[in-house]
Amino acid sequence: MDKSKIIFGNKMSAFDYRKAVKGKKNFIKKYGDDSKKVYHLSAEPAPAIGDILDVKQLKITKEKGCEFTDKSVIIGNIRMGFGHYRISMAIASAARAMGYEPYWFDLHSFKETTCGKVIAGQNELYSLGSRISQKSALFNKVVWEPMNSEGFRKLSYNCSDQKTAELMTPVFRDLPKDIPYIATHVWPSQAAVHAGLKNVVNAIPDNWPMALHLSEGAIHTVQTPSSYLGYRALRGMDKKRILKPMPEDSIVYTGHYIDHELVSNIEQDCAKRIDRAVNGKAKRWLMSVGGAGAQKEIFVSVIRKLLPDIKKGNAVLFINVGDHKAVWQALLQEIPSMKKYTTEHFDDFGETRAFAENAIDGEVKGIHAFYHSDIFAAVYSTNLLMRASDLLITKPSELTFYPIPKLMIKRVGGHEAWGAIRAAEIGDGTYECSTAAETCGMLGLIQQNGDIIEKMCQHILTAHKAGVYNGAYKVVELAVRR
Repeated sequence: MDKSKIIFGNKMSAFDYRKAVKGKKNFIKKYGDDSKKVYHLSAEPAPAIGDILDVKQLKITKEKGCEFTDKSVIIGNIRMGFGHYRISMAIASAARAMGYEPYWFDLHSFKETTCGKVIAGQNELYSLGSRISQKSALFNKVVWEPMNSEGFRKLSYNCSDQKTAELMTPVFRDLPKDIPYIATHVWPSQAAVHAGLKNVVNAIPDNWPMALHLSEGAIHTVQTPSSYLGYRALRGMDKKRILKPMPEDSIVYTGHYIDHELVSNIEQDCAKRIDRAVNGKAKRWLMSVGGAGAQKEIFVSVIRKLLPDIKKGNAVLFINVGDHKAVWQALLQEIPSMKKYTTEHFDDFGETRAFAENAIDGEVKGIHAFYHSDIFAAVYSTNLLMRASDLLITKPSELTFYPIPKLMIKRVGGHEAWGAIRAAEIGDGTYECSTAAETCGMLGLIQQNGDIIEKMCQHILTAHKAGVYNGAYKVVELAVRR
């Protein structure tokens, strides 16, 4: 059955189908069609997380060089921002803890393939839009917010994506059809289904139901009850009609996708945070800066607000700029005075790992900046630093769902708004602070009052007992049980 013509029993219009076919033809014209080409896969330890999580990275080779076992689990992903990589790492961590062998299957990394070229082009467009949205209020209001909240929500968008995903199947030929396969972005999920894989789980991000994330033929997993109901009913995905719902066996609420290393240490880490908060010790702030360097104005305001307390020894600031060194240099240009209090941890993941581990029980002071050119190290550094931090400063991205107190800054894209709502309702994060002034006001409130961190930690412990943070384990269970 052509998955672009009928989606969960809902017939697409002739206009939308023709548009989808035309879109696929345009991609072929631009990037070529390698559907008849034979690609083989081999495995090697993934950078950074290969040692920590025993993750093997699949790469294209001339000859088949990978033999899978009944313990192998494939994690299909792409880099589009840090969020999808972060979910993949959580799934890999859970799989390893459960005795399985995680394999990293990144479609974006296959640069020579039509699949990789299509994804790279779309990623560049998304990053450009994200950057423009932070510089132009008009573009953000008229184009970016509506597209990210309502444009991607339309069933017609899935119609086009399904047709494009047909171009992504050649790299799947070496994968056994019945191997457990978990996708952390919809394109690797759709492509796997088109390639004939039978045990596909589509781990959906965020907390706002959008047709963008539909992959009929896979089991869909979501992190929140509200997201479950929205997807089940395909709510608002066609403004002209009430749609036929997703079947019960196509979607599962799992809870948040969190790394085993964080989940297994929730109680100990919260106890340390509460101790620092109620006994007047220096509060440890972790600031995760987005890959596009968006929201610089907010980050600059936050650093300036915290600097007096950092000088007095009442606050510590960890800043992870990921793999974007230019972002760190831009922050230094805005606030040259912070250089005096800063220790740079650049491109030495072993040193970053040792620092983060020592900081869990040890003393830290000043500002610590982290940068890694390797994407695996860039993303996972935030995970390592979380355990030693009291409060995470982040936009309502995938970090929204992590078991650490959070200060939510302005979103980038309308779909992120419901992430902040989820954190605020659980109680492990603030509501979305939409301006630099509001963000600094909330920061000052938390910095001067230890009870807020204490309360957030209590909410984390309550949610933990309810299994809210066990989503990654449940996703793996769904994949392997089939």
